[in-house]
Amino acid sequence: MDFFFKPRGIALIGATANPRKGGHAILKNLLKGFPGGIYPVNPRYNEILGVQCLPSVASVPDPVDMAIVFIPAAQVPETIEDCAKRGIKGIIIESGGFAETGPEGKALQARIDAIRVRHGLRIWGPNCMGLVDAKNKFVFSFASPTIWDEGLLPGDVSLIVQSGMLAGGFLTDTMTHGTMGVSKVCSIGNKSDVGECDLLEVLLNDPETKAVGLYLESIPDGQRFFRLCRAGEKPVVLLKGGVSPQGAQAAMSHTASMAGDGRVVRGAMAQAGVVQARDFKQMMDLCRALSMAPSLPQGATGRTAILTYSGGAGIMTSDFLSLFGLSVAELSPETRQILGTVYPDWMPVNNPVDLWPAVEKNGAEKAYQTALSAVMADPGVDAVIMHIYAGGFALITENAKLAQTAREAGKPLLVWLLGGRDAARAMHLELQDLGIPVFRELYRTTECLSAVFRWHRSRNERGGETEAPSSLPAPAREALAGREGVLDEHDSKGFLAAVGIPVIEEYVAAGPEEAVAFAGRVGYPVVVKGLLPGEVHKTERGLVRLHLATPEAVNDAVLAVREVVGPEGRVLVQRQAKGAIELICGFFRDPQFGPAVMLGLGGVFAEALEDSAFAVAPLDRTEALALIGRLRGWKILNGLRGAPPLDREALADILVALSRAGAAFDGLSEVDINPLVVENGKPVAVDATVILKDAGK
Repeated sequence: MDFFFKPRGIALIGATANPRKGGHAILKNLLKGFPGGIYPVNPRYNEILGVQCLPSVASVPDPVDMAIVFIPAAQVPETIEDCAKRGIKGIIIESGGFAETGPEGKALQARIDAIRVRHGLRIWGPNCMGLVDAKNKFVFSFASPTIWDEGLLPGDVSLIVQSGMLAGGFLTDTMTHGTMGVSKVCSIGNKSDVGECDLLEVLLNDPETKAVGLYLESIPDGQRFFRLCRAGEKPVVLLKGGVSPQGAQAAMSHTASMAGDGRVVRGAMAQAGVVQARDFKQMMDLCRALSMAPSLPQGATGRTAILTYSGGAGIMTSDFLSLFGLSVAELSPETRQILGTVYPDWMPVNNPVDLWPAVEKNGAEKAYQTALSAVMADPGVDAVIMHIYAGGFALITENAKLAQTAREAGKPLLVWLLGGRDAARAMHLELQDLGIPVFRELYRTTECLSAVFRWHRSRNERGGETEAPSSLPAPAREALAGREGVLDEHDSKGFLAAVGIPVIEEYVAAGPEEAVAFAGRVGYPVVVKGLLPGEVHKTERGLVRLHLATPEAVNDAVLAVREVVGPEGRVLVQRQAKGAIELICGFFRDPQFGPAVMLGLGGVFAEALEDSAFAVAPLDRTEALALIGRLRGWKILNGLRGAPPLDREALADILVALSRAGAAFDGLSEVDINPLVVENGKPVAVDATVILKDAGK
């Protein structure tokens, strides 16, 4: 990939003297910033903008290792062949008219792919805006050359954007407002070859990038993307567009059908430590905060000191901290004593630290510097949010000293800024240059601080590269031997037991007498179920009879379900589990991320809350516990109405066992454990469906 980011020479195929054309803008951008060889190619011109124009790709001199192509789509395949013959290995196709336009464009893009594979080329695009590298002043794009006049601000955030015009919008917005710099912006378009994974791997190893933001509409190689994010040491922020439930249409189990609305992507990203955004501005702000935040010390939980000039703003900040899972720090006696030196005698010292009386007594510089030094030195403070007003109220501070204090303490300092337009913009730029992230909305300030702590916490929750076992345990292999398709409930739970998942006591009864005898052994009440080959939804067929508390009730239930299932079915008798909490647990294969597991609240909560979480398999113990913690209703698991709390370690064991079994055996298509009842704190599988791939598929 070096020929895209560090080319020695660039052939521009489609260069033109027409200032209204993209080929002209690309050339102007190259001439303004790229120090290597620049070779315009167009047989209609001898020179453009004072640079010799060459008649063909074959006539381009050395060194040249990259080409930018901006010509009509129909001419591109022949041009790619010419580049291959010339020995140019990296090609950015910025022309449109390919797969995004319909069948003819798809066929044209397929031709390009075939040429690429035949010659071993790398192709970026087509239908993209290429690369802008603000650090090195490389603009390999038809972005308007006015970006140079508006200020190509270098920064530490790099972006990968699937939409070309959106990438241009990011650049224009960032530069004209002047409130955030970028390192590299990569517009990837149709992703014929070079995709988000290729670029993410480069940027995660790029010393000029501290955080990566992505806007993606698809993640075809989800498994590679997941591995890169989980192994990476830099924050990654993802805004995912095009979430669709269509992937669930072919799913048979409840588990897999719940996965089709983007929840698998969200679960996989949470597991990999990716911060997820909901809109474009938020994505940029999250990237900015994460790129500028210091590494947090072990044990930092988000205890925050609030330095404000307004009591109301301090109260709102406290509310937002609580909303985002952070806390208002309890200040130490030493910190309170230091703050008392700048407060008037009548003013009590609290957090939020209302500095306006201290400002009136001592001036803003002394009040703010004393307060920031004190709270930054407090071992009970993990981070600071500071409110600043620019342009009035005598709130003039020496920002360089404030930034130095934060750097020396190694704790995050985020600023919420208000003020007049020009004064606030100047203040924003100054603080940004000093390495302090600034926000114009108080909600966003606390949201971004929360993201900093979530990302660092996720690093501790991330497992390593968990290897799947090479095969199933022998009892599990025996349970599946010769089977295919949908297993009935009893056989499904036989498989679960063989991989170490606890299942309810049950018995396949030949008739009422055996069923009554079993009920006498395990105790009433019991459940009677009718099992039919391939039948997943027993309740809808009237095959489930609950709360059977007498031998007569068991006898009648067995006869009733036996009449429905006939000679091809079986009758199953179970001890009826007693538990207030029901869960859903399952395994399936996601088309993007491969083997995956799901955990959700079941029973009366399933439809009301729609609370579920997903993760990529296999899991280790740390990841399984983190998955449990991602349920929105996790407090329910702490026990209801005096019931004992869920044994989370036992549930984690089930998730690990299920994930390892699914990852080890490709023939396992889906597993649905519904419900997984929490009985005396211990989860036990009460009903289950195992679906195997058909042998012929």
